Amino acid sequence: MRLYVYYRIDAGALAAVREAVMAMQAALRSEQPTLEAALLRRPEAKDGEITLMETYAAPGGIDAALQARIEGSAAAAFAALAGCLRSPRHVERFEPLA
Repeated sequence: MRLYVYYRIDAGALAAVREAVMAMQAALRSEQPTLEAALLRRPEAKDGEITLMETYAAPGGIDAALQARIEGSAAAAFAALAGCLRSPRHVERFEPLA
């Protein structure tokens, strides 16, 4: 199982959000060394907003406990950035077919 988390932010907050998410992902990887985490952005801005996507994968998949840790870490990281978010964080779960 892999996690994909997407949301929109104020374009002017990109640097602050990037810094907070990268720090959060580094902390998660230090707790779970096999965790793969990335931060992506949609190339174009629309109406002053940028769409970001966090991705998470691990050998054997992301179980419920790891997903809860990821979401808890994100809630803490975004508490100080709440004014930057322009949409809720949407969490999608996908599993490989092969």
